[in-house]
Amino acid sequence: MSWRKGGDGGVSRRWAVLLCLGSFCLGLLFTNRMWTLPEANEIARPNANVEEGSTPPAAECGPKKVQQHDYKDILRVQDTHHGVQTLDKTIASLETELSAARSLQESLLNGSPVAEEFKISESIGRRKYLMVIGINTAFSSRKRRDSIRYTWMPQGEKRKKLEEEKGIIIRFVIGHSAISGGIVDRAIEAEDRKHNDFMRIDHVEGYLALSGKTKTYFSAAVSLWDADFYVKVDDDVHVNIATLGQILSNHALKPRVYIGCMKSGPVLSEKGVRYYEPEHWKFGEAGNKYFRHATGQLYAISKDLATYISINRHVLHKYINEDVSLGSWFIGLDVEHIDDRRLCCGTPPDCEWKAQAGNTCAASFDWRCSGICNSEGRIWEVHNKCAEGEKALWNSTF
Repeated sequence: MSWRKGGDGGVSRRWAVLLCLGSFCLGLLFTNRMWTLPEANEIARPNANVEEGSTPPAAECGPKKVQQHDYKDILRVQDTHHGVQTLDKTIASLETELSAARSLQESLLNGSPVAEEFKISESIGRRKYLMVIGINTAFSSRKRRDSIRYTWMPQGEKRKKLEEEKGIIIRFVIGHSAISGGIVDRAIEAEDRKHNDFMRIDHVEGYLALSGKTKTYFSAAVSLWDADFYVKVDDDVHVNIATLGQILSNHALKPRVYIGCMKSGPVLSEKGVRYYEPEHWKFGEAGNKYFRHATGQLYAISKDLATYISINRHVLHKYINEDVSLGSWFIGLDVEHIDDRRLCCGTPPDCEWKAQAGNTCAASFDWRCSGICNSEGRIWEVHNKCAEGEKALWNSTF
């Protein structure tokens, strides 16, 4: 093709050159827009708080930024962990309400009387308590009960104040005799009318039936009161309520907690000895030890564990020793075992020395008697030397 200076159908050289230059410029413009690098002030910098044109000090260099990032990550993990704990507690609370509804339904269907406290809680909404302390007692233990009433257990208006202001419920726990309505049952009813401090449960009393009594107590307590913890204590043990409340409140955010003095004693297979285990063969060869569990004088479980017992009470196996039974019910569950030796101090001088050193005991008893030896008389001595003082209870903040 020939270039012509002018004429029809032709393009002049001048226009051709201008078209080429124009195309070249358009190409440069297009290329610059697609490949323009970000300005310096648009680039992310390690220290965004350093003003433009200033030199960042050495303390604000990379290592500090990394530490800040790690700290935020730690806080984020802690918030997540707290959220999980709160969710677990919420689920446990819903399960508790379900268990309470089931218990009420069973009572109505069986024609059993429904406790007045349960009716009130259902009608006006359940109040939240810190702990329910159930004192295991027997028909023949009137003197033990009186010794507790006059030492560590508040009476009358003070007990009501303890419930209202501190969220602490205390009751003597007892069932009924084999012949319901007999003379021993009527004696307990008369005693209850005087002191109003009993929790009557649907259980036939007997030393060899303590595992069943423990199971029935937790099932009934969780249906009557909405508490963070449920405590079982024997009626020959001295308790400092404020110290116990402080110990439990430190674990209130944990969903499944089993608190006591943990032990693992031998499985006794010889008939006639104390704490003989009829089902010793289930624990392996002779000389084996039990799994870890809390000693029976005093222990506490969180609400969701009490709810678990209530829901599954018909299928939970009962060993002859109630502390072994309780420990067995939690095997296979995601339960945190808390071993706190303040829950199993000795009687004076042990608890007295610890109190003087500022390490007040929550519970005191004699190991050789599995409780305070001759507790009807000696609990006064223990109280005088090892009690935390009344002010400690009323000034406590849980």
